This record gives sequence, C-alpha cells and structure tokens, in this order.
Amino acid sequence: MKYFKVLYIQVLIGIAAGVIVGSLFPSFAPTAKLISDTFINMIKMVITPVIFLTVVLGITGAGSLKKVGRVGGKGLIYFEVVTTFALIIGLVVANLLKPGAGIATDHLPKENLDKYTSAAKDMNWGEFFSHIVPTNIIDSFAKGDLLQILFFGVLFSIAITKIGTAGTKLIATFENLNKAFFQVIHLVMKLSPLGAFGGMAYTIGKFGFASLVILGKLLLAYYITSLLFIFVVLNLIARYYGFSLWKLLGYIKAELLIVLGASSSEAVLPNIMEKLEAAGCERSVVGLIIPTGYSFNLDGTTIYLSMATIFLAQVFHIDLSLAQQLTIIGILLITSKGAAGVTGSGFIVLTSTLTILKVIPLEGLALLIGVDRFMSEGRALTNMIGNTVATVIIAKSEKAVDMEVYRKVVES
Repeated sequence: MKYFKVLYIQVLIGIAAGVIVGSLFPSFAPTAKLISDTFINMIKMVITPVIFLTVVLGITGAGSLKKVGRVGGKGLIYFEVVTTFALIIGLVVANLLKPGAGIATDHLPKENLDKYTSAAKDMNWGEFFSHIVPTNIIDSFAKGDLLQILFFGVLFSIAITKIGTAGTKLIATFENLNKAFFQVIHLVMKLSPLGAFGGMAYTIGKFGFASLVILGKLLLAYYITSLLFIFVVLNLIARYYGFSLWKLLGYIKAELLIVLGASSSEAVLPNIMEKLEAAGCERSVVGLIIPTGYSFNLDGTTIYLSMATIFLAQVFHIDLSLAQQLTIIGILLITSKGAAGVTGSGFIVLTSTLTILKVIPLEGLALLIGVDRFMSEGRALTNMIGNTVATVIIAKSEKAVDMEVYRKVVES
C-alpha cells in the first residue's frame, strides 16, 4: 500500500483510469477537459510570480552581473544550436519514413481553419523581439508572458543591487514570498493525478483512436524522431558534460508523467525549477535558463513543425528540393520562436511558415487537427526534457552546480 502514496504511481493510475473512462464514456470528454484545465490553471496562477521571484533572487544572489550576462548568452547560443539539430532530425526522418505518402487529398476533413490563418496573418515576426519589452508589467503578469517577466525581472534585480540596505530587506521579503508560493504549488500538485486523469480522458474521449488509423504513420514518425533527439542528441551532450541523462529523467519521473497526462509542460514548470535547485544548480542559472528556454528552446515543437511541413508536402505530392528544405530550416529557426505563449501555437506557426513558403496548400492543415492532441504530449515532454538538460549543461559549464549535491540527489 505504501506505493500508492508515491506521486508518480498515483499519476500513472490517473492516466490509466483516464484512458479507460475516455474509451468507454466519450461523452465524459467535456467534463474531463474542465478537470484538466482547472488543474493547469491552478499551476498557472503561481507560475508568473514564481518565475519573477526566482529570477530576482537568482540574479541578486549571483554576485556578478557579468556572470548573469554570460549565462544568458550561453543559453541562447545553446538553444539555437540544439534547435537546429532538432529541425534537421525532423526533416531527415520525415524524408526517410515518408508519413504523408499514400494519403488521399480528396477527402480532407472539413475543418474551420480561419482562426489559424487569421492568427498567422496577425503575427509580425519583425516585432517579436520588441514584444519582449512590456508596455505594462501588470498586464504581463496577468497574461503570463514569461519573456516579458524575465526582462522586467532582470532590470528589477539590477535596481535592487543599487539601493543598498533597502534592497537587502526587500530580498529577505522575496525569499519568504517564494517559500509561500512553493507551498501553494506543493498543495496543488497533490491534485496532479486528477489533472492527468482529466487530460487523458478528454484526449481519448474527444478524439478516440480512429484518427490514429489514417495518420498513425505520422504519429509514429514523430515519436521516433523525438526519441532519437532525446536519447541520441541530448544523451550525447549529457555524456560530454559528464552526467547521466537516464538518471536525470529518473529524478523527474513524476513531472514527466504529469506532463504526459496533462499534455502541458507548463504544469510542472515551477516543480522543475525547484528540483533543479535541490539538485545543486544555482538559482541564478535556473531562473534564467528555464523561462528563456520555454520561449527559445521548444525542441519538441520544432520537430513537429519540420515534420508536419514535409508530411503535408508528401500528401500533396510536392517534391521539395534540398535547397527548399534548407530554406524551411531557415524559416523555422525564426518562426518557431513565436510558438511560446500562444494558444494553438503549433498550428499558428505552421500556418505562418506555409504562408511564407507558398508551395504547400493550407487546407492540408485540416488533416493534422485530429491527431494533433496525440502529438502534443510528445511535444510537451520533449520541450520539458530539453530545457531540464539545458539548465544542467549551462550550470556545469559555469561551474554553477554543486556536483556532490547533484550526485547525491540525482544519481544515488
């Protein structure tokens, strides 16, 4: 009976129960969605203050603004390099397995794509970086815009270091606030098995397994690609930096299962930050890399975008040349950065990319809607794992991780 008190066992039970209920009672899907959304909203309500406080406490405790700038710079370079690898692997596997070959286009689902195409038209990629600077920080907190909060948090941290004793008192207050917010998170996480149940019951009840029959090859190709990326690319990088990917995944197994059930990496963002700090990573690194990574290091989403583009080209018998595929990589390196914090971001960014390419019919997107929910779990898991690994790597490169603590907590 003691095993039932372990969180990840409870989450596994919740996922299994969700699959059963979703299969037997499809009409329960709307209620299941309410359960899942309520759980995710309970996490989201504390994400922005936790990010802000972690950034401020991390930077003020780092002792050197030069170090903060170096950590941020290393993070951005790492994100761009690894994201490029993710794009290339997605294109290679899609070309080898050809998941779009043999799918008829004369019976495309009659889906309303207007919300995606209009959103794609509204996205101005030239304004992406200017959007990082908030016009109203209260509004940024309300919307949960992590990049804007990160930007303000860095400026606020610098300001605190310049006000002397008053700043020291403020930091002490922030420390206590941070502890209180994490206590709220611990209370909410007790409901994570219920959230995982709701998310899985909704997915199975709403979309069923029927959509997997036609697009099963695409789904299989996507998960093969994600596994290759995690266990080859990330594993090799982890080994180069002297730590075990497998043991790190074992350390965050409860969070992985919650993401699988809830289909959202945001559901465990505060927990991952807390666990990485508990594993010996300095707060200044965790506070900078995790929030930035959730905007610039969406490896799972990047793989999805590259594979979906090639998939649709194959469906419509469009033979893309090597030059065109290299162009796709270049475009996605830019457009994929807009996937953060946008509802339906995968479809919006994919629509924007196809609009720029002007060679693949947009109506093909309707094929992806039915299977997208089954791919979203993989995207969320890959995004989360990528950012967790990135934080440990940047911390190690900065000698900002206590390896004695890390080995005891993660690898023992």
